[in-house]
Amino acid sequence: MKHLLCLNDWTSDEIIDVLDLADKLKYENKNGIRHDHHLKSKTLGMIFSKSSTRTRVSFEVGMQQLGGYALFLSSTDIQLGRGETVHDTAKTLSRYLDGIMIRTFKQKDVTDLAEYGTIPIINGLTDELHPCQILADLMTIREKLGFLKGLKLAYVGDGNNIAQSLLLGCTKTGMNISIASPVDYSCDSKYVDMAKKIANETGSIIQITTDAKEAATGADVVYTDTWISMGMEKEKEERLNIFTPYQVNKELFSLANPNAIFLHCLPAYRGFEVTEEVIDGQQSVVFDEAENRLHAQKAVMVKLLAG
Repeated sequence: MKHLLCLNDWTSDEIIDVLDLADKLKYENKNGIRHDHHLKSKTLGMIFSKSSTRTRVSFEVGMQQLGGYALFLSSTDIQLGRGETVHDTAKTLSRYLDGIMIRTFKQKDVTDLAEYGTIPIINGLTDELHPCQILADLMTIREKLGFLKGLKLAYVGDGNNIAQSLLLGCTKTGMNISIASPVDYSCDSKYVDMAKKIANETGSIIQITTDAKEAATGADVVYTDTWISMGMEKEKEERLNIFTPYQVNKELFSLANPNAIFLHCLPAYRGFEVTEEVIDGQQSVVFDEAENRLHAQKAVMVKLLAG
């Protein structure tokens, strides 16, 4: 592993290895065992073309706890591909930093940084993928349910970067996944095909449907995300009309297994993609999930930057 660009680039064993390390780092953190030797004197550059509370705080705190330093670079500090080329930016930053986390729009910006630079690149989110979030999700599922292989995850809503990354993360770890999205809002066929190839090796079952109830039935994990992602504000009214049948409410959640858990990557919009009684209910683990971003990302940074 040199980068985290897409979970398809990692083997199943590498993903499990990172989850195991995340569990260890979380245990140490909770029990006052310092681990600031891992990334002592290392510097992570954080490029934010898209703003985020959880991503910035979790990476900054994570680097501090591991003994390193996180340097925040906003869209006003650095503009990939505008003025200076991505090629030159990657070459230059590689001389200053030990790694880069980037949260941006185009997946190509992430892959170009990895191609032209000489340091590890971590995909903090693009319009296509969000691998750091899914590692935290897998960590949370295993933490709450005890294992991953054979469990069913139902994702209900927009076939966005979360859904596409879940396809890869679930199939890599042997989970079954059912994704319910409206017509014209399903996952990119590129990632569906990618997941099907993985599933042929791991035995995972993939279901792509437009029926939210079909997806939720018998699920061990029910997952949703905002219907209106950053940059889609002009589509709000149209999207609300289209996605209303995909709300995760008490009726839909009741179709899942009795001990099912609810996940949401946050921020959540109560009364839209999920009702208050579900997200604030006893089976919701969204804040454990949010916390696990810190631990999962710390494990990623140790694996990529400590060498």
